[in-house]
Amino acid sequence: MALSMRKIAYFGFMFLQACGLSSAWAADPTVTQKVISEAGAHQVVMAAEQEAEKLHAPCAIAVVDSSGILVAFVKMDDVRPGSPDLAIGKARTSALLQRPTAETESAINGGRQAFITSDLMALRGGMPLKVGEQVVGAVGIASLNKDNDVAISQAAAAAFAALSDAGPAAH
Repeated sequence: MALSMRKIAYFGFMFLQACGLSSAWAADPTVTQKVISEAGAHQVVMAAEQEAEKLHAPCAIAVVDSSGILVAFVKMDDVRPGSPDLAIGKARTSALLQRPTAETESAINGGRQAFITSDLMALRGGMPLKVGEQVVGAVGIASLNKDNDVAISQAAAAAFAALSDAGPAAH
């Protein structure tokens, strides 16, 4: 006596319902997640450019979404040819690990050598962009000086946080 797949599924569902477990199946199988908008990414770029000009530190600026996909990019004049790739890599790493790349660099310098074999950029200058506690993207900065990279990325992330605190109308 062979049971059809439909009957097996029906009996399985009836069993779960009898056990009081069917509510797990009724739960929404998706989650709602905030993402950085194009407008928000451009505001991050503008904040980074302002800080870079204040520090007289031309740089490449990359903004990615939470999955590391490029949303906005600017290469200021007088940066090294490798800076665009570094900025994108720093932003991507910060978004994927959901922490500043300075922490990753410090971990490597402290002996966590396994990070070197990952396909992540372990240089200072990447900073997550958050709405509340949720990472919605990241900014990566590559200039001629790692201290400027950190300062510019921190200023850009702080400007984004201030905008997100102001509400959706701000970005």
